[in-house]
Amino acid sequence: MTEPVLVEVERSGLVESVHRGSLVITAPDGSVTHAVGDASSPVFPRSSTKPLQGAGMLRAGLGYDGADLALACGSHSGEPGHVERVAAMLAAAGLDESALTCPAAYPLNETSLHAAAEPLRVTMNCSGKHAAMLATCVAAGWPTEGYEQPDHPLQKAIAETVVDLTGEPIATTGVDGCGAPLFAYSLTGLARAFGRLVQAETGSAELRVADAMRAHPWLVAGTDREDTVLMGAVPGLLSKIGAEGVLAFALADGTAVALKMSDGAKRGCAPLAVAVLAHLGADVADLDELARPPVLGGGRPVGHLRVSWSAP
Repeated sequence: MTEPVLVEVERSGLVESVHRGSLVITAPDGSVTHAVGDASSPVFPRSSTKPLQGAGMLRAGLGYDGADLALACGSHSGEPGHVERVAAMLAAAGLDESALTCPAAYPLNETSLHAAAEPLRVTMNCSGKHAAMLATCVAAGWPTEGYEQPDHPLQKAIAETVVDLTGEPIATTGVDGCGAPLFAYSLTGLARAFGRLVQAETGSAELRVADAMRAHPWLVAGTDREDTVLMGAVPGLLSKIGAEGVLAFALADGTAVALKMSDGAKRGCAPLAVAVLAHLGADVADLDELARPPVLGGGRPVGHLRVSWSAP
């Protein structure tokens, strides 16, 4: 099946390229209210799975809340505040950067990138998740060695939580860019899981994740990043972007959305998300820059991105 065009890129009045993909909207009860493209086949949601992984760690005994939990579920930009907190998370568990198995990487933030002398594991965008995984192992009495392997008790516990929240089995397990297990499931399962996070009972692992991320969006992403801007602009919104053109979010009432660009390009994700949010009745007045990012030529705007998806 050919996936529909969701976003068009216009340059100097001409449609230069299009982004095809799939999108699903689920109601608070988890039922599908709208779907375009393929929302039922398994995909790798990449870092959009982090809130689910965070819930799994809490269920396994991790004692995080607030800022540390937000960073554990985030893909940070490697800014000083991110790096310092990751180091503190490791120190609190009696560990240091050498315990991380994520690869060394430069910060995503441009200012921090220029200030970096070399790539480090602690500046890798998934280091908060990895630090939390190590802290979970310490709390549960599991070995920290091999914590990133699919057969480790930690990863088995996380996989059980993913199955529980998505309501479907994991289709296959791969290896994410950070070295941790990467679970494949459908966009519908992803949206359903986000809806469950925001509607969970007070004190539950799921709501603790949602509350932490919504209270600390900068720790989830970083300066001017999509998740930071989206959660900062729409009260009660839970949002997490993933690599290869994935984005999932849920409104406070449990209505949730998951989308994926088939070409893996993320530039269409935020404009499409804003259009869907507007359709769902959210106030998107402060999201103009995300809604219509400019296409540059010679350093000046010569076009824009236009959402082609039409509301049901």
